[in-house]
Amino acid sequence: MILPGLYAILSPLAVGFLIGPRCLVGLLAGAISSGMMLALMMANAGGAWDNSKKYIEIEGAKGGKGTDIHKACIVGDTVGDPFKDTSGPALNILIKLMSIISLTVAPLLEGRADWEIWYYGLIPIFIMLFGTYLVYHYFWRNPLDITAPVDGAAAKDEENGNGKEETADAKEDTEDNAGGVEVS
Repeated sequence: MILPGLYAILSPLAVGFLIGPRCLVGLLAGAISSGMMLALMMANAGGAWDNSKKYIEIEGAKGGKGTDIHKACIVGDTVGDPFKDTSGPALNILIKLMSIISLTVAPLLEGRADWEIWYYGLIPIFIMLFGTYLVYHYFWRNPLDITAPVDGAAAKDEENGNGKEETADAKEDTEDNAGGVEVS
């Protein structure tokens, strides 16, 4: 959440100072139109997934609880709740944040032509790049180990030497047929 916030705050500054006020208006128009459509889609889709689960549970439609359709609706509800409750409203806040930052910067851009003070626009860009580097360095550089633990029975078989072992002939056949072509 560090980088999206950093980009949301600094991108209007970078565009406004680097290119000019007309481009900043275009950035805001694009952010408002795409953000509003995405927020409405997420809110409506989340509500639909939530209501489908309730419909199956309460009305007993499509076989009711315990069916495969009910299990699928539970998964859909798991995805739909964050859509409805967090993602949609968060996009509205993002639009407001970008608009407020732009309105705050507007007096500094008043009466200026495009590209007139472009060098000030480099400052937010460098801050965004530096912030991206810091987040990579502290959070993303060492990936998490998310491998599943080995089953206890399979681990014991491997320790005892009872696991599957390939013979030398089987290994040669596998290597020869790696391309999927018969070797005679």
